[in-house]
Formats: sequence, structure tokens, C-alpha cells
Amino acid sequence: MGEFWPVPDVLAYLSGAWRAERVVRNLASGDEGRFLGTVEFGPLEDGEGLLQRESGDFTWRGVTRPAERTLRFLRDQEGTADVRFADGRFFHGLDLRSGRHVADHPCSADLYQGEFTVRDEDHWRVVWRVRGLAKDLELVTDHTRADGA
Repeated sequence: MGEFWPVPDVLAYLSGAWRAERVVRNLASGDEGRFLGTVEFGPLEDGEGLLQRESGDFTWRGVTRPAERTLRFLRDQEGTADVRFADGRFFHGLDLRSGRHVADHPCSADLYQGEFTVRDEDHWRVVWRVRGLAKDLELVTDHTRADGA
């Protein structure tokens, strides 16, 4: 099967509850933070996708604060999704049929470059590399199915 686990339908795969652990590294300063929380993927009201609700605690420079975000995963072509911010703006596409997807998202003066990889039915990872005039970050998030291994 190779190093990636193919996902024929990204919405079916993501649906449900996940535990998330994210390490955020400022590559310029060496600072490192950590997010621990949950990610819930539930149906959108129209049934055409999933609403992602992420919530937990983010620790940065010794200070822990609550953190949350919401994204919308809309059914695109067969097995893929368009990922949108809560306000409907496009974020990136997502196609995990090979078990791996690379996405770019320009944001003001910064470029977000993401790599999504699926290890098995209960584990997937997202790595975002953020470069810009004021940013040099790496964000690595490991997801484990809440009722899985």
C-alpha cells in the first residue's frame, strides 16, 4: 500500500470526532507552542459537506489560552472537498484519494503551503509551512480518531 493510506471519500473518512495535537514552531525565533484539543466533523445543514469545529488549549511562551476555529468542507468532485473558512471564503481543495495532498493558500503577504497525509483509518497529519514578511512558521498537527487507536 505504500507509505500513504488512500481515502476514496474524504468526507466519509473525516466524519466524526478526532483528537488533535499541534506543534507550532517559529523557525526564526525558535519559539515553540502546542495545541491540544478535539476536532469534530459533523454534517452541514444542507447535507452537502461537513462542518469542522476545532477546540482546545493553545500554549505559547508559557501561557495557555482557549483556542478554536471552524471550517466548512464542501463536497467537490467524487471523493474530494473544497475547504472554506467559516465566512465562506475559499481556503484550499482536499483530495486524499492517493493518501496525500499538497495545497497552497496565499494570505496577504504570506504563503501557506500544506501537506495532508493519511497513515491509516485512524491517523492523519497536516503540516503547514508559512512564509512571509513577518512569518516563518511550521505547524504540524497529528489527528487520531477519538474512538480509534
